[in-house]
Amino acid sequence: MSVDQRLRTRATELFGVDYPIVQTGMGWVAGPSLVTGTAEAGGLGILASATMTIDEMDAAIGEVRSRTDQPFGVNLRPDAADLDDRADRLVEAGVRVASFAGPPPAPVVQRLRDGGVLVMPTVGARRHAEKMAELGADVILCQGGEGGGHTGSIPTSLLLPQVLDAVDVPVIAAGGFHDGRGLAAALAWGADGVAMGTRFLLTAESKVPDTVKAVYLGTPVTGTVVSSSIDGKPQRVIRTRLVESLESARVTRMVRAVANAWRFRGLTGMSMAAMLREGMAMRRSQGLTWSQMAMAANAPMLTRATMVDGDIDAGVLPTGQCVGVVDDLPTCAELIDRIVAEAVAALDRIAPARPS
Repeated sequence: MSVDQRLRTRATELFGVDYPIVQTGMGWVAGPSLVTGTAEAGGLGILASATMTIDEMDAAIGEVRSRTDQPFGVNLRPDAADLDDRADRLVEAGVRVASFAGPPPAPVVQRLRDGGVLVMPTVGARRHAEKMAELGADVILCQGGEGGGHTGSIPTSLLLPQVLDAVDVPVIAAGGFHDGRGLAAALAWGADGVAMGTRFLLTAESKVPDTVKAVYLGTPVTGTVVSSSIDGKPQRVIRTRLVESLESARVTRMVRAVANAWRFRGLTGMSMAAMLREGMAMRRSQGLTWSQMAMAANAPMLTRATMVDGDIDAGVLPTGQCVGVVDDLPTCAELIDRIVAEAVAALDRIAPARPS
């Protein structure tokens, strides 16, 4: 099937994919199944490696490679103690894109680009986009405040035009996108595509337990909250009793955070020395206080409790605000086909395609 030329952008050309649709690298969620489903459907799937050991990351990359020959990406933590090694592994594996939730170090950016890996950091402010473009980012993912997980306060409708005016590299819009009308709107703004997390979490290929997916599907648009009580940084999650208790009980929150940080260390195979090095790196790069450092490993464990273990009472549910308008669990192929059809219909309403 031929692709409508209006959906061909600088991003699709760089990524080597059919459609300007990115599935974000959600921790504990974006595994080989989801990434493969997205890639085979014509989008760019991003594998979440921040919650994996480096050997687990290698195995996951190998599994995706065995299931599809389409391009995909891997999400990396910019403050990971073994970031240099992980970057080398991506180069060796021929991964197409390395995405980052924060600013990656300049030497790592250079290493990835020299090795043929595109660098795509996420930003939530115009000045951050300018800095990332100066650093050499190939693509910038711009996330507005409607987005899930760690997010800023500027809505997409205000942030995206600012970022587009500030940089010349391709920009992927994120934060509130869930259908083809949103894709058409992003393209009309001047973006080169959209990225979605929550919408892909709620697909058949997502391995999130069905009981957890049901909670997402039952959440209204008013059912989310942006809280700094989980790991010290603003994060949008579904409002639950646990989140409310974390908001109100500081001492209990800190005890829980320290315990979860220790558990995360065990799961990732990280030594105490490596954990301290990583904590100090975060303190320097992000200006964290000592208490925020203690909470920094809290979020992965609270997210694992829900996304892996299915324990809604013991974990948090990161989400975009669009959760309130998502009501089904399609396959990745069904979702992307639907988004493309809706986008083409929306574009036809405002700018009909010219005969070839």
